Amino acid sequence: MSSNPKNTSAVTLTVPETKYARTARSWPGSNPLAALDELLDEKKNPFAWVVKLFLEYLQQSPDTAPAVCAVRALTEYVKLSKANTMMEFELDLRKAVDSVKSASNVLSVSSGCDLFARYVSRTVADIPKFEECRKILVERGEQYTKQSLTSREKISKYAANFIRDGVTVLTHGFSRVVLSILLSAQTQRRRFSVIVTEARPDQIGYMTAQVLQEANIPVTVVVDSAVGYVMDKVDLVLVGAEGIVENGGIINKLGTYQISLVTAAFKKPFYVAAESFKFMRVYPLNQRDIAEIKQEEHNFKFLSEFSPIDISSLENVKTENPTNDYTPPSCITLLFTELGVLTPSAVSDELIKLYY
Repeated sequence: MSSNPKNTSAVTLTVPETKYARTARSWPGSNPLAALDELLDEKKNPFAWVVKLFLEYLQQSPDTAPAVCAVRALTEYVKLSKANTMMEFELDLRKAVDSVKSASNVLSVSSGCDLFARYVSRTVADIPKFEECRKILVERGEQYTKQSLTSREKISKYAANFIRDGVTVLTHGFSRVVLSILLSAQTQRRRFSVIVTEARPDQIGYMTAQVLQEANIPVTVVVDSAVGYVMDKVDLVLVGAEGIVENGGIINKLGTYQISLVTAAFKKPFYVAAESFKFMRVYPLNQRDIAEIKQEEHNFKFLSEFSPIDISSLENVKTENPTNDYTPPSCITLLFTELGVLTPSAVSDELIKLYY
């Protein structure tokens, strides 16, 4: 399902300079699990400069999606590559892609890099002349970056009609796309209120609340466990996504799945907003598959000012601190993307278009 967006005013989203903003930049950007020292060591990693460039883009543009920063860095690699043959270029690009992916624990970075690498492979096959191919790849890489930067505006236009006067929206965590939709709706003089979950353990929901409060949008923060308590006051749930998987389900911040279950129990709509570079060729069967997809262990300490509950003083008690969960397509009403408004079942068709 898709629709033509109506004209709305463009909205600039500014990430506030607070401790929550610092958390948002460090957590979705660099990877606390990766051996960053080795990745940034030019003696050990010949593509360390690409990783450094990626991290610099993250720091310079906190409002830009990490996946876009990754593709910008890879485009610079294409410009400056010293490869002499197409085969050497492709092999080196794959190593550069792997280095950038290893420097981040954000799923959209992985999917965005994979999409870029797939496009490179298709271009190389179609254009055998190396310098001509390089020129086209640089142009397309820069075009991809520009298009990605306008994705939120397109998504906001598609989603605008779903934020009606008088509604109460519940959201979870911090999503630039969700905030763009809400701020865009406000510029159209829509009167609505927002309930934001605290989103522990990093409490990034407070960052969402601050952006909304500064925009004069009525906002209430609740603890994560109060979702069922407030759901009868909610008209719709709107969340972002770290990744959209093949069957139309999503991988997102921990707690999204249980919110979707409560939403379904109350027969309320559950909407997802995300850019198409978050489409992933993976098919999780259960929650345990998420750790494998993200290649993470659940006992690490968060790289932020907030940590999971410390029970180190208790003997024979284990902790499990996953960062994400999987919400199946059966719990999702619609997905808002720059490609249009999609049903979960339409995601597989869009993946085929993107990759093939």
